[in-house]
Amino acid sequence: MSQEKNQLIRGLSLTDTISLVVGTIIGTGIFLKTSVMAQNVGTPWLVLMAWLAAGVLSLAGALTYAELGVLLPRAGGEYIYLRKAYGDAPAFMYGWMRFIVATSGSMASLAVGFSIFFASLFRINEPWLTKNLNLFGSDLQWQFGWTQVVAVSVILIFTAINCVGVAFGGHVQSVLTVAKVSGITIIVAGVFMFSNGVDWQVLGSEFRTPNLTGIQAFGAAMLAALWAYDGWNNMPMAAGEVRNPHRNVPLALIGGMIVILAIYLVTNLAYFHALPIGEIAASNAADPVPTKAVRAFLGPIASNFVAVAIMISILGALNGSTLTGARVPFAMARDGLFFSKLGALSHRSRVPVWSLVIQGIWAAALAMLGTFDQLTNYVVFASWIFYGMTTASVFMLRRKMPDAPRPYKTLGYPIMPVVFVLVAIWLLVNTLQTNPVEAFTGLILIALGLPLYLYFRRHSLPESDPAD
Repeated sequence: MSQEKNQLIRGLSLTDTISLVVGTIIGTGIFLKTSVMAQNVGTPWLVLMAWLAAGVLSLAGALTYAELGVLLPRAGGEYIYLRKAYGDAPAFMYGWMRFIVATSGSMASLAVGFSIFFASLFRINEPWLTKNLNLFGSDLQWQFGWTQVVAVSVILIFTAINCVGVAFGGHVQSVLTVAKVSGITIIVAGVFMFSNGVDWQVLGSEFRTPNLTGIQAFGAAMLAALWAYDGWNNMPMAAGEVRNPHRNVPLALIGGMIVILAIYLVTNLAYFHALPIGEIAASNAADPVPTKAVRAFLGPIASNFVAVAIMISILGALNGSTLTGARVPFAMARDGLFFSKLGALSHRSRVPVWSLVIQGIWAAALAMLGTFDQLTNYVVFASWIFYGMTTASVFMLRRKMPDAPRPYKTLGYPIMPVVFVLVAIWLLVNTLQTNPVEAFTGLILIALGLPLYLYFRRHSLPESDPAD
């Protein structure tokens, strides 16, 4: 009985699991990133191609992750796969990156995005305190006001919700996912049915921009789109709490990704049906693309409707990131590779409360310090280093565990994983060229984990085979 109390509960149904995939992925990106992509590539057709390319790339990753999730259906996701394939050091560096940058940065950027629309909706934009800073020759402005208070508050609220129990967090995720998909459906259907629209020849129109050209511009647009797809890898982190994981993990990953790809393409078609490319490129968080598109048939209340739809979407993604992300430091602590307290489960809810709380505190600190675009660029670049490594691990594990049961095997193997890894390498190199500050910041934050790994390797690591 004591052993059972020390284990996670498989409380996530197939519906909850699909909701984790869809709800965690759809956040702010589909509402805020199209304008940035239009500025990068300059034509509607290339914007749509960037959304499609990023979606197919993410689907290729999900196809591989589905095999890994079925092979090793334990809490921790990529950390578990990397440790079994490559050993302790790469697994720890991934877990550290996930804790210090990816999960906490995602939570922070989502919370900041929520607070921007909350402040706009309730007309509380004015900061209480503004400080101008100069770091490494760059002028930065730090503000404190209702925006920061709201961002920190929603992080703490959803941390508390997920401390109640995984089943409760999963049910909250299902409700928020239905609500956000309904909001997007209303926006898309309304645009196609009630707006006058523009001629479909607009897909070939051009908005010239001096920023980037050629393949670099397309890569930058893909990076922006990949933020909107980011989170497809999160669900396997909670595989240890999914009922019937051998069936439900691949179903949720593959089915969820196909649904999201379709939603994103149709939504962007609606944007370009309603608005010319120049107007889309000129949009910003204060007057985003969907607000301009909905204004054509809802008039003055469009801003409020879209703000509420975006806020609901963000909350769903924030809840999913909170639930899944805490399982990585939990798994690391259980293996002796992180602070032991983070591996403890609540006796009542059987969830890693300490892991959830520390993750929430760090995410709240990042929300106080960073801007939305800075945070998203850090997260995407740092994450894709390990997405490529994890996808490549499917080759390692087929050699190391040839006789292990695999109820699901990667579709298109070995072509799909190879293509994913090659494109991931290109994307990382392109990001180093187009967003060097954010890329090198991500690398530095990852490298800061090395002294911690050496400490835990010396003092805490048990004498055991990786991922046993």
